[in-house]
Amino acid sequence: MCIRIGIDIGSTATKIAIFKGDILEKVFSVPSGWSSVETSEKIKSDLENEGYNFEECKVTATGYGRISVPYANKTVTEITCHSKGAQYITQKKNFTVIDIGGQDTKIIEVFSGNVENFIMNDKCSAGTGRFIEVMANILGVKLNELYELASQGKKVEISSMCTVFAESEVISLMGRGTAKEDIACGIVDSVVNKVAGLASRSKLAEEYFLSGGLCSSSYFIEELSKKLGTKISTDDLGRFAGAIGAALMQKI
Repeated sequence: MCIRIGIDIGSTATKIAIFKGDILEKVFSVPSGWSSVETSEKIKSDLENEGYNFEECKVTATGYGRISVPYANKTVTEITCHSKGAQYITQKKNFTVIDIGGQDTKIIEVFSGNVENFIMNDKCSAGTGRFIEVMANILGVKLNELYELASQGKKVEISSMCTVFAESEVISLMGRGTAKEDIACGIVDSVVNKVAGLASRSKLAEEYFLSGGLCSSSYFIEELSKKLGTKISTDDLGRFAGAIGAALMQKI
């Protein structure tokens, strides 16, 4: 039976999806590390140790480090793969994907199963998952703790469009004795505003699906839904949408 493997190498995490025929057999993620080549080789080695024979597998690579998978049979852009993966997860053909990655945020308009248009952020990493990670580190908390704090705080404005300058803003707020809860709330609100501003430019804005690393944050999803004035749907498999779509690019 045909084994299809999708490898989505992002700037912070690498996601893998494995199909046996039409059945999604396995998904998992590993840190991308400093070398995408080493990460891809370790994935191959680990899967071979589990019994996967790569001479019988069809591999598609996507994401930030897709050119760093020497054994891939093909490489495909993450725009196409996230569209394909989101369709598999939602079983829908018309919607807008909001993909919040570590390095960028993408708004992907899908109509009749095809990518009609896409929009990407152009202001460094502000408005991405990496921005939230950096800010959480400054506050000395884990990501889940940041969201919990944010849900208890009152918003303070963090206006900088650049992560470096926003970092200075947060440090300044801490120095003035601003409550950690309020700073956390401001951090999340800053990302929500940037993502909502990008998403609001979509022409197919009737229904949104969130993919990427923030899928597990109910607080973020709730705040983004409020900002866009409509419910944002997601799924536990949402963070693997790119890898799933990549695997599905291979024909059985």
